[in-house]
Amino acid sequence: MNLVLVVAACLCTTGFGTLYAQTLEVIPDRLLMDEPTAIRAHGLQPNEHALIVAELSDGAGVRWTSQAEFIADADGTVDASKQAPAAGSYKEVSAMGLIWSMMPAEKKATRYQPPRDFGPQIIDIKLMRQGKQVSSAQLVQMMIGEGIQRVVVREQGLHGVLFIPDTKSHYPGVLVVGGSEGGVPMREAAWLASHGFVALALAYFRYEDLPAKLEAIPLEYFQRALTWMTARPEVAGNRLAVVGSSRGGELALQLGSMFPQIGAVVAYVPANVRYPACCGDNRVPYAWTWTGRPLSYMPLRSMRDARAAMDAAIEVEKTRGPVLLISGDSDHVWDSSAMADAVVARLKQTHFPFHCENLKYSHAGHDAGRPGIFPAWHGIFTHPVSGKPVDLGGSPKGSAESSLDATPKVLAFLRQSLQK
Repeated sequence: MNLVLVVAACLCTTGFGTLYAQTLEVIPDRLLMDEPTAIRAHGLQPNEHALIVAELSDGAGVRWTSQAEFIADADGTVDASKQAPAAGSYKEVSAMGLIWSMMPAEKKATRYQPPRDFGPQIIDIKLMRQGKQVSSAQLVQMMIGEGIQRVVVREQGLHGVLFIPDTKSHYPGVLVVGGSEGGVPMREAAWLASHGFVALALAYFRYEDLPAKLEAIPLEYFQRALTWMTARPEVAGNRLAVVGSSRGGELALQLGSMFPQIGAVVAYVPANVRYPACCGDNRVPYAWTWTGRPLSYMPLRSMRDARAAMDAAIEVEKTRGPVLLISGDSDHVWDSSAMADAVVARLKQTHFPFHCENLKYSHAGHDAGRPGIFPAWHGIFTHPVSGKPVDLGGSPKGSAESSLDATPKVLAFLRQSLQK
């Protein structure tokens, strides 16, 4: 919807008697949450300093704000997509800098929370001149594309939500698995469906009657999900991709190494080895089983044990399609960057016949590359399962830049890998 939204304007005169109307425009003003927009101010005097302020209220009711002072060009225009601010919440040229640089107005906030139930995120943007608001506009970020259907899955022992672009055509299929937080990874699946994929957000623990913790999870469960997906009439072809983050990235690599239905793997901040059960007070020490037997894992106390690492290493070279790895060099949860490098090294050593891409981002943390243009600042928050404090690492700029760069590359990778 490429409309120009101008909510207010103000007229002023110069010494020559010329009328200027200060206007603020957002083009487009309604788009998906991972898409950039252009924010422009017009009607200023040449070289005038003007302040643009942005504000939103997130899904938890927390107010986030940012501001940037720009110097108008010779035409009296400011274009945030082409100009760096002279001062403010961020320093570089960034079309969406006013959004990702936002900070919470409340000290209790630890990270941005998206709107509930895929509601739109409304961002109010104001043009300030000499301390007074002279124009305003709104940006509406959609959490899910129009017409996306949601099907709750509770059959064959599976639990999740299937997101379908529509039922009139066939689309590439993607299995989405979450990490140590458990539950249903719906945001990632909704994002993929909004870009033309049939995506199954699959829960495997901490949901309904599934296991309460990430321990002794049978991999046959995911095999059943893959079979179920390929039989869906909306899914094109008999090959799927799997996408996962953190422990879900570890899982995605493990599944790719085992099941021929998987034709592509996207692993965000993954491990190259199988980690133990998570996250404390577990009945058993292993996370995954196959044919009723536990798979070897890397004990945390033996992280430098070469033999243990060899036994726990995921046999990524058995994957039957390309692999995309995404990590940050400032990950404070685990060293995802080094582990992604280890995956690449193993694939090279074993002469992996498919393409492997390794996206590593400077100053990005454990949220590297995640889709969405939101406030990127985060503090230390409490893990929903372990109850322990979590520091994702990275800087707001590093995390935001990783997302802006990785998001279109992930979509292109999946489209190319799953094309008929």
